[in-house]
Amino acid sequence: MPEPMLVCRDVWKVFGPQAARVLSDLGPEASADQFVTKGHIPAVRAVDLEIGAGEIFVIMGLSGSGKSTLVRCLSRLIEPTAGEILFHGENLLAMSEDRMRDLRRHRMGMVFQHFALLPHLTVAQNVAFPLEVQGVARSEREDRARRMVALVGLQGREDAFPRQLSGGQQQRVGIARSLAADPELWFLDEPFSALDPLIRREMQDEFIRLQSVLKKTIVFITHDFDEAIRLADRIAIMKDGAVVQVGTPEDLVMNPATDYVAEFTRAVTRPKVVPVTRLMGPVTGPDPDATLPARTRLAEAAPLFLTHETVRITDEDGRTLGHLHRADVVAMMLEG
Repeated sequence: MPEPMLVCRDVWKVFGPQAARVLSDLGPEASADQFVTKGHIPAVRAVDLEIGAGEIFVIMGLSGSGKSTLVRCLSRLIEPTAGEILFHGENLLAMSEDRMRDLRRHRMGMVFQHFALLPHLTVAQNVAFPLEVQGVARSEREDRARRMVALVGLQGREDAFPRQLSGGQQQRVGIARSLAADPELWFLDEPFSALDPLIRREMQDEFIRLQSVLKKTIVFITHDFDEAIRLADRIAIMKDGAVVQVGTPEDLVMNPATDYVAEFTRAVTRPKVVPVTRLMGPVTGPDPDATLPARTRLAEAAPLFLTHETVRITDEDGRTLGHLHRADVVAMMLEG
């Protein structure tokens, strides 16, 4: 795993009066019901995580599992009840409010399910707004806003207002706005869940493209396992405020740690989670014309083998890692 950028150690969030004292009195082994009898809700319980630089780390779980609360704790939009959150080795919970606010403005980006665009501002003005708050000079923020608008594929719509855009376009503006300050760490809380299925797929493709260019460290929340499979380097599954397993999509499907994880992933077939690198062999001759990036899953790669016998697998820089052959893909697809 890459060097950790963000580390959580025994993070708790308990809602209710004098939550820290109640947590101390009950102890970390207390059940959720014991907290409830005291009039408290343990929304996040004893979470330990390490998120590597440049990683897409997906947090998922059913509604009420604590995933959104955890992400808000990671950025201190909500104050954790206990634990440590380290960003580049520095404990965020020991920072002053002013220091934390400056960190969120300059080194963290956030995108939420609701676009929250300012209706009286144009696309370019919405994207530039965080830079204006930072006090960036007008010429610089306008130039950076134009570059971000182009990056998300909205070049030519800089002067449009939010009401003139589709839902998918509005979400692209929200993404461009969060990227304007060039954050190191990017939080996305179900950013595509309000979109229609076709637009959602398009936005996932756009997200993958952006990450290939920007290589951000990303914490992404979703309740959709198919979405998680497409995007994640690793996934954390939450239940009742606790993280029950962390691993690659392949790990979770092939080696579930609990009955809950097994049920959560039960409908997912192996080709959906197995990366092409799992089946690829060494380079055996000239590189074929057809190529696939290393993070492609077998189910997505399979249609290419209707017309190709062998496909070249490449890393992020386009270098050949190996060759994947039709017979191996067919065998895995039949195995299911």
